[in-house]
Amino acid sequence: MAQRKGCLIGCGVALVLGIGAVVLLLFGIGKIADVADKTLLDPGVYTSVKTGDPEAAVREKLPSGESFVKGALKEGGPAEPGGSTCSWYLSSGDGADSTVFRFCFKDGKLAEKVEYEMK
Repeated sequence: MAQRKGCLIGCGVALVLGIGAVVLLLFGIGKIADVADKTLLDPGVYTSVKTGDPEAAVREKLPSGESFVKGALKEGGPAEPGGSTCSWYLSSGDGADSTVFRFCFKDGKLAEKVEYEMK
């Protein structure tokens, strides 16, 4: 009788741990999809916009850039131009998994775009 009770407890614990692992896996996949959807940028988009382009037109081509990796993308980049608002993106190009694209806007225009390697 005691062995059966121990088995039931052990099976219950294993079931709870298994469900927890599945939830964590799905949460992790969701976070990766979030990063891909909000921070990956095709290098062609970076090339297509020019300094001086209207901010609204440039932002239409960009994903939101708001994700939990934003802080990491800022690391290692040049100083931001004073009075500007910047957005950071990770290159989606082949083999360029650590290339960061930064766009800075000021007075309604693209003031600066910079490409650098994430550290």
